[in-house]
Amino acid sequence: MIGVKVGSRVLTGPAAFLTLLVVLAALVGFVVVVGATAGWALAVSAALWILFIGYWTAAAASAAPATRTESAGSRQVHQRLLIASLVLLFLPVPGLRLRILPATFVVEVAGLAVQIASGALAVWARRHLGRNWSAAVSRREGHQLVRTGPYRRIRHPIYSAMLGMFVGTAIVAGRLHAVIGLALIVFAYWRKIGIEEANLRGLFGEEYDRYRETSWALVPGLF
Repeated sequence: MIGVKVGSRVLTGPAAFLTLLVVLAALVGFVVVVGATAGWALAVSAALWILFIGYWTAAAASAAPATRTESAGSRQVHQRLLIASLVLLFLPVPGLRLRILPATFVVEVAGLAVQIASGALAVWARRHLGRNWSAAVSRREGHQLVRTGPYRRIRHPIYSAMLGMFVGTAIVAGRLHAVIGLALIVFAYWRKIGIEEANLRGLFGEEYDRYRETSWALVPGLF
């Protein structure tokens, strides 16, 4: 049976099916509007974001129960920055439409390639993280320090991937509003990394300190 959670309510049966149809129609409409107003490349980028968010939401069901998590207020700050950043990627805000990059086929394909590669990194990292994953900074039952896959060299590859996806879309958009959206998400993850590092250091102690000495936060050789 199909179940859809809306706030604190869980819809089932015809109500759930109708809700899914409305959401699907809204998403398709969004992609069509983006394509009509901003071109095919940004429409493809929007579709890729929708597919990624759908996968990420479905994968969240396999996470282990949390024993401790960051405050609701802290989580809301990150969510609001994330939403504002996504909106700015696609919304042609008056006064912020200055073109930063040329709208050429090569530039747009390069942006999409960056977005796709970054999305693949996120999926790879998510699979290695397994039940330890959480959208919020938290401690999970049986929490382990994962050091396989991309975690061998990068402590926060999912954050690297998310930033890469924003970079890819910003390249495709090529306008000032997208650059501002990118700046917002950089700040959001800079803030979240500080919280995450403190949480993991408290959870794993010296083991995490040794891990930090042999890894990079986001980009090997750079940061």
